[in-house]
Amino acid sequence: MNLWVALLVVHCYLGLNGAAGLERIDKCSTSCSQGLRCKTKPDYFFGNPCENPADGLNTSSVFHNISLSTVMRCEGRQKCSLHLRIRATLQLTEYIHGLSICTVTPGMMANCQILNFKRASQTKSGVQVKVENDCTEMSPSEHMKVTVTTVPSYCGITWMGTYQAPECHSEDLQRHVPECITGRLSYNVNPQKKELSVHVSDMLEDHDYHLRLCHKDFICSGTGAYTLIKKAELVKSATFAYSRPLPCLCVEGWSAVTDAPRVQVCPFKDRVEELWFGINFDLLEETLSWEPACPVTAVVVLCQKREDGICVDLPHASKNVSRAKITFTKVDPHPQLCMKFTAGSKSWTKCPFTDARFQAWEFTVTRHEGQENVMMFSRITADFSVGLCVKSEGSSVCQITETHTMHVEKHKAVSLKMEKLCNTCFQVKRLDVKFAATVIHCLEECIKSSPRPPVFSRRASGDLTWVVVLVGVCLSGIIVVTLLLHVLLTVHQKRKRNTSEKQTDPAIDCVVPALQTQVLIPDSPSCGNTEKANLISD
Repeated sequence: MNLWVALLVVHCYLGLNGAAGLERIDKCSTSCSQGLRCKTKPDYFFGNPCENPADGLNTSSVFHNISLSTVMRCEGRQKCSLHLRIRATLQLTEYIHGLSICTVTPGMMANCQILNFKRASQTKSGVQVKVENDCTEMSPSEHMKVTVTTVPSYCGITWMGTYQAPECHSEDLQRHVPECITGRLSYNVNPQKKELSVHVSDMLEDHDYHLRLCHKDFICSGTGAYTLIKKAELVKSATFAYSRPLPCLCVEGWSAVTDAPRVQVCPFKDRVEELWFGINFDLLEETLSWEPACPVTAVVVLCQKREDGICVDLPHASKNVSRAKITFTKVDPHPQLCMKFTAGSKSWTKCPFTDARFQAWEFTVTRHEGQENVMMFSRITADFSVGLCVKSEGSSVCQITETHTMHVEKHKAVSLKMEKLCNTCFQVKRLDVKFAATVIHCLEECIKSSPRPPVFSRRASGDLTWVVVLVGVCLSGIIVVTLLLHVLLTVHQKRKRNTSEKQTDPAIDCVVPALQTQVLIPDSPSCGNTEKANLISD
């Protein structure tokens, strides 16, 4: 128990007195060594002309080892201020009665103090005296110009230097100096609900606190999600909804005071892959564009995706991106044409034209009696390069043997009209655009057996062909159903007629089948006339 109490006391002492940070002072003061008595007072006559040194004064040996540093004076846990400490060593002479210390901040008036030695001290000529003063207050990150001169001011005996106060990045300042207290933000992410819960601690006492979502760039631009945490609230937390986990989506917090410093935390700063969305294509202008939702250093290139999943870069299709929108003009919207994003050592590929509604052209391959026919169909008027080529076994390269140029009108199909299509491949590329995929399609081997019905490839445009096939199937079904109904109706009518005849002629039960000729039938009460029956049987 005693050990825990001791540790707690040490922790509080370190936190209040800043043993791990800046040196603390109880009050500002001026001190001199060698038992000399010195006192400071404001100097309102800064800028008086200097005097020529006395004959016995050595100007080069007056000042020694002048240093500048920062100390902290606290009146409470969050009520600390920064002070400039000046330490100087000088050679005391009968001609020097004190020092003048001036600090100047850009845009502000000079702040000067005079440090006087008592008359009794002036008798210790030739003694080196150490002087220390820490009564100049300053703000965090403040730049100062410091000038030290003698009293009276002698020409040629001046020390000048510059100093910058510590910035608010120091944890010691962030905890104890009001100008640096931003509060501490912690968060939890709920990806299922797309919610971000934020908790605030170590905020500036007796003040409300602002929280908001923002997109971080040169500044953090608000998204509209904002809340104010009241100082009286016991639980200092808030929940924000977000749409996408962007790397520049941050939570910003600051105290409700004028010019308060702000703090940001960015929960999704490593989610770079979330940036590769929002690719747009203008079908009329044939323009492909993308704008980053966050600042990012990346390279964007158009590429063609192969069957093995590798995307091969197109020539002269690479652009660097940071913040601005990038645009590729005259692009053929083919499913194999993709955009590859590279940031650092990682790459991501997005293929915006996988939806067939963007595809501007396609081809149909049909086979009849062992012969294949290739038709080109385009939704726009375009020019194409079509080449016959041969693929080596195990290679993706197709060697061109014959090339043709084709012009295809809008919504019209054109036959390639090439001979010896069997066992070969053809390579198609659109010519009237700047960026286009090169499509290779290989035909199957020719079949010399009996003729087979046409086979349509997976990539067939075949909209009209499929309509014809479907209409034929429907007509065949209608004919079959009609014939079946006709047969059933005929049978039904015949059965109905036979039944009607039996009801009108009761003697018909005695008729002898014609095949049973020359058979004698005895008289029977149920049969009216045996002779008539025999005649019928003949």
